[in-house]
Order: sequence, then C-alpha cells, then structure tokens
Amino acid sequence: MRTWVRLAGMGLAAAVAAGCGVRESGDGPRVHKLTYSIFFPPMHIQAQTGQAWAQEVEKRSEGRLQITVHAGGTLTKADQCWQGVLSGVSDLGMSCFAYTPGRFPLLEALDLPLGWPDGLTATRVATELATKYEPEELQGAKLLYVHGHGPGILATKKPVRRLEDLQNMKIRGTGLSAGIATALGATAVGMPQPETYDALQKGVVDGTFCPIETLKGWKQGEVIGSVTDTKAIGYTTAMFVAMNRETWDALPEDLRQIVLEVSAEWVDKHGEAWNQADEEGLAFVRELGREIIPLSAGEEARWREKVGPIVADYVRRTTEKGLPGTEFLAEAQARIAEARAGQP
Repeated sequence: MRTWVRLAGMGLAAAVAAGCGVRESGDGPRVHKLTYSIFFPPMHIQAQTGQAWAQEVEKRSEGRLQITVHAGGTLTKADQCWQGVLSGVSDLGMSCFAYTPGRFPLLEALDLPLGWPDGLTATRVATELATKYEPEELQGAKLLYVHGHGPGILATKKPVRRLEDLQNMKIRGTGLSAGIATALGATAVGMPQPETYDALQKGVVDGTFCPIETLKGWKQGEVIGSVTDTKAIGYTTAMFVAMNRETWDALPEDLRQIVLEVSAEWVDKHGEAWNQADEEGLAFVRELGREIIPLSAGEEARWREKVGPIVADYVRRTTEKGLPGTEFLAEAQARIAEARAGQP
C-alpha cells in the first residue's frame, strides 16, 4: 500500500511538473511534453541511445513532441519502472521485464539460456516476437520495442573453471538468470544491476551473471577477478521501451506514427550498441588483467545439461496458463539457430 501511495504521489508530482503533459505554444501547434525514465546511468551507451531516440522524435515532430529523459533511475528505480509507466509516474520507461518476476510469463522465454549469440540478434528477435504475439501481460502500456544484451557470462571474484567451483558461491542475477545460478549449483541472489557493484565490492555476492559490457558500463570489472565464458548457455535480458497507454492514446495520429517510425529504426541502433559495448567490455577486462576462462567442450555440455530443466519448466508453466509458450520458444530457438549459422 505504501508503494502505491508513493507511486501515486510521484505521478502527481510528475504531472504537475510536466503541466499534465501538454503545453500550448502561443497560436502554434500543441506541444506534448513527456517524461522518460531510464534505469541505465546517463553515460551508459544504452541511456545515450535512448536519449538519441528522444531527440530524433522531437526533431521529426518539429518540437511538437518533447521528451525529457531521466536516466540513472532518478524518476523510477529499475524494478519500479514498468509500474511507473502504468501509473503515469513517467510517460515512457526503459527497464528489464525480469525486474518484475512473474509479471510477463510468455516473454520470459526471451531471457532463457538459449545460447543467444549477440545483442543485435537478441534485440531483433525480442522485438519481433513481442510485437507478433502482443501478449495480454503488456496491457496498460504501448510497447514500442524491446532490446536485449549479448550473451550473459559469469564474472566472479575467484576463478570458476568447472561446475564444482560454483558450490557455496553466491551469484547475483536478475529474474531467470538468478535461476540459472541455482541450476548450476550456486546460491542465487536476485539483484538489480545498479546494486551489484557495491555487493561485489563488499562481498555480499561472489559473482554475477551479466553481459560482458556490464563490466565496463557499470564498472563491475573493477571488483571481480575473472570471467568465465558461458556463451554456450548465453542468456539475454529483454528490456522494454514502453509508453503509458493513456499518454499514447492522447497523441495525435501523426505524432504516433513518428514515434513508431523512429522506434523501428532504433531497434538495430540498440542492438548494434549492445554489440559495440560487449567489445569494449571485453577490452576493458583485458586491460585490467582479469583472467578470461574458456570452458572445454565437455564442460560446456555439462552446463547445458544443468540448465535444460529451466527451459522445460518454462514450457510447463506457460502451457498450464494456456499461453503459447511452446510456439514462442520454438520461434526464438529457430531465429537463434539461423543467426549462429550465419556467424563466422
């Protein structure tokens, strides 16, 4: 109840600050002023890509649609962002579906350890499937697009070369990636990305599942000792860019069309930004002298076997709910296979 009161209060404050989202500009056209909550810190490439999206929308609308970006979780925290969009605390939001576990049962397939090859593939496939299936779980918001990071790796304070090394280790994850840690024999600790640096530094956790870009983008490479290459079970974390449905419905048709056109173009921009960030993250940990540990073929097979039940459980749960999880998953796997086959 206190959370709802706080969110409602924040929504009222945001509405007052934005003049209820609409301003008249003399005798000119109506100007719509919107707020955009992004959980990434301002200097992170994904926050900058989101900022560039907002600027492009303003440019193409000739100033009729103006979007103020609040990065770093300053308007709504990472795990409150979706609810903040629904309740109008922010008009737009960017965060992870996984930060509200159980809220998006069909879309959880996107976060499964399916061996995602790169961020561009994850972003394209996630947007395509979320748009195609348009699940009921997205009600209350207009989903503009989805993006996802490159394959998750394991970054730890002590080296992990075999499954046995994970025993008695506390591994941070979000949503299903926390479940991956449990399946592999570690103790999972659910935690949003902004809290992870301090947790690693203080020894609250012994490691983290994350895309390698995180080690630079969130500076976590400074507080880990090694990286285990777990791309064989590479997961992604699907991240929404969504608008409050009432805000969306209130926009004139031509402005909605501009938002859709820019959003379609920004799918690849986010995916390419993820790939670029992964390259920079790898270079960063190498500069720090952190050990990068490959898994042998035999060890990779053991890890894949351990996470198999996670995928099976997704199918079971969605089937019980009457959701097309089997079809959704099969389409995702087919697209991943196509992308991996096309890589050198």
